[in-house]
Formats: sequence, C-alpha cells, structure tokens
Amino acid sequence: MRLIVFILGVWCLTTNATAQDRAAVEKQFQLWLNETVWPRAKAKGVSRHTMRQAFDGVTLNWKLPDLVPPGQKVSTPKKQKQAEFGSPARYFNAGSVQGATSVGRQMARRHAATLSRVEAETGVPARIILAIWGRESGYGKVPIRHDTFRVLGTKGFMSTRAEYFTEELIAALQIAEAGAAPPGAMKSSWAGALGQPQFMPSNYLTYAADGNGDGKADIWTSDEDTIASIGNYLAQHGWVNGRDWGFEVFVPETVSCALEGPDQGLPIRDWAAMGITRVSGKPFPEHEQKGEGFLMMPAGRFGPAFIVTPNFYVLKEYNKSDLYALFVGHVGDRIQYGVPDFRGRWDKIDGMYRSDIATMQRKLEQEGHDVGGADGLPGFKTRRSIGRWQQTSGRAATCFPSKSLQQALTR
Repeated sequence: MRLIVFILGVWCLTTNATAQDRAAVEKQFQLWLNETVWPRAKAKGVSRHTMRQAFDGVTLNWKLPDLVPPGQKVSTPKKQKQAEFGSPARYFNAGSVQGATSVGRQMARRHAATLSRVEAETGVPARIILAIWGRESGYGKVPIRHDTFRVLGTKGFMSTRAEYFTEELIAALQIAEAGAAPPGAMKSSWAGALGQPQFMPSNYLTYAADGNGDGKADIWTSDEDTIASIGNYLAQHGWVNGRDWGFEVFVPETVSCALEGPDQGLPIRDWAAMGITRVSGKPFPEHEQKGEGFLMMPAGRFGPAFIVTPNFYVLKEYNKSDLYALFVGHVGDRIQYGVPDFRGRWDKIDGMYRSDIATMQRKLEQEGHDVGGADGLPGFKTRRSIGRWQQTSGRAATCFPSKSLQQALTR
C-alpha cells in the first residue's frame, strides 16, 4: 500500500511539474506573439483588431508533430517502436484510387465549362486539376477542422521549421486582414494548409485565382476558384503545355535501375532504343519522342516503373513526394481515359524502421554516394545509390532497401 501511495505521489509531482512547465511555455508563446509576430504582421498591413481576433483564446497545440519546446534540443528517439516505412503500394489502395476517380468523373461533368476554360488559359489538363483536388480535399468534402492560427502559431513558435511557419503565420494574418476567407473558414490541416486545394497561406497570396468572375479568390467554398487556383499554381511552376506527365513502362534487366532521377534525363526515343516499352503495347506518342524523359522506379525492381516527363516534377512542386505525383497522374488518366490499375505489381517488401534506412544512408554516404540526406526515406537518390552499390559489389541491382541489404552494408 505504501508503495502504491509513493508511486502515486511521484506521478502527481511529475504531472504537476509538466503542467507548470507548459504554463511557462504558454506565457513565452504569448510574449512571442506580441514581440515577434505582431511587429512583422503590422509591417505587412495587419491591424491590431485582426491580430487579436486571430489569437483570441488560442493556446499551443501540444499534439502537433515535430515540436521543440524552448530550451529543448531536437532529438530522435533511440528506439522506434513502429515500422515507419512500408510498401509504396499502400499509397494506392483501391478505395482511395477508385473514390478519387469516380467522384472526379462526376466533377468533370459538373464543371466542364470551368475546367475547359482553365485548361485553355493555363495549359494544365482538366484531369490533372481534378486529381489534385480529389487528393487534397476529396473535392471539398473532407472536413478541415484545425484552427489555422493555433497550428501556425504553435509551429512558428516551437517547431523544427519555426521560421518557415512564422512566415506562413504572417501570410495567414494577411489573408484574414483582407477578409478573403468566408466567416469561420480559416481552418487548416495539421500543417497549416488552407481550403479545398490545401494551399499554404503564402501560396494563397501568390497563386489563388478567381474562377467565377466575382472578383474574389475563394478556395474555401468556390469550386470554380479552386479549379482556377490549382491550374494557375501548376502553370506558374512550369507546366509544359502539350506534354503528358508520364507513362508506365517495362524496364528490361539490361537497363539499370540506377539510371533513375531527374538529373539523368534522355530523349524518350533513347529510352525506347534501350528496350523500354509502354505496358499498353502502344509506342510512345510521336510528339513525345524527342522530348526529355526520366526513369522513375518508386519501389526499385519491386514495383511498377515509369518514364516521366518534366511535368511529373511540376506535380512534385505541389507535394514533394514521388508517390503523390504518381497518384495524381494515374488518377487523372483513370478519370479521362479509363486506364486500369498499374500493370507492374507492387511486391512485398521488408518492413523497416526509418532509423534503419538512415543507417544505410549514412553508410552509403561514407562510401561516397549522394543519397539526398540521411532522413530515413528512400528517395530517388537513395534508391539509385543502393543500385550503384549493388552493382559495384557484384549483386543484382534492386535499387530499394531491404533487411538483407542493411546487413550487407553495415558488416
């Protein structure tokens, strides 16, 4: 009984100390808002009324990821309890793909005139705009519940990218000052993204467009403005009118998977000359033959392969993930052309900790490979570095991490 009382006492002391620490941090947060954020916001034309209204009753959201409270250092848990990395196949689950496709076709019919006009103005295909809209907010149907100012305030005050989120907070205050959002609409994702196209506030200020001619850019309640804004964003980031995003292909064993990457482009006719063919059996379109193409193998030899165009990397300007861009391109093709699932199969891969992959990346760096940073995520630089290491070691190149490869690398 005494032991139980003792344990409860220690627990209470710990809990009280934590509460006191958080209370102190909350005071620092309010001081930061007044001394750092307010002067910068004021310089951008934000009124004191808007500032007060935005932060009335707002406290820190301690549940957000990547927080670093004042006085603490960025740390990575030594032991990870869950496998944080798995097969890319999970990104393409049937429910997500089919849902985005079926609703996308409905939206294509409903907004045919707006989509046609925006495509003519920007060069961005309607199917691509629809696929992004579907991925970002389920065509406006997915509830967005986070308080924008609480999210951006918290992450601006104490996150691993504090300056970036502080800038976004200032931009959000500018949006509020302009009255651009309908009342009660300044909700965001956990990362601070706004509205149906999920624009960060600074992107709203730069790329949001009026799609219905009412003089406003309402990405919260207007489907037409959402469509125009997505098209404008991609156009301003370099979408090449008349080119596709990419093609699923067969890559023969004679073509190394280590040739992947946006810095190893070749005319598409040269890839075809190596023996790479479209899975559809059709030749590459004539107008694409002389254009630059890039090998993209998101799971190395354990999944589908693609020849992508520069437009694929424009899609990555919307979201840096290869899988995101691939999802958008694939769903867009399903919406307009009715293409089936990928022909290439996503093979089962080893479940691994990100820390394990980071260990592999550091080892490859020590041997002179550019893996794009030891972040535990196997991007194209890591994938092809694995392939190059396998080739020089006399192994068959798979260009993808595995437990056996980790063991071989770290012996």
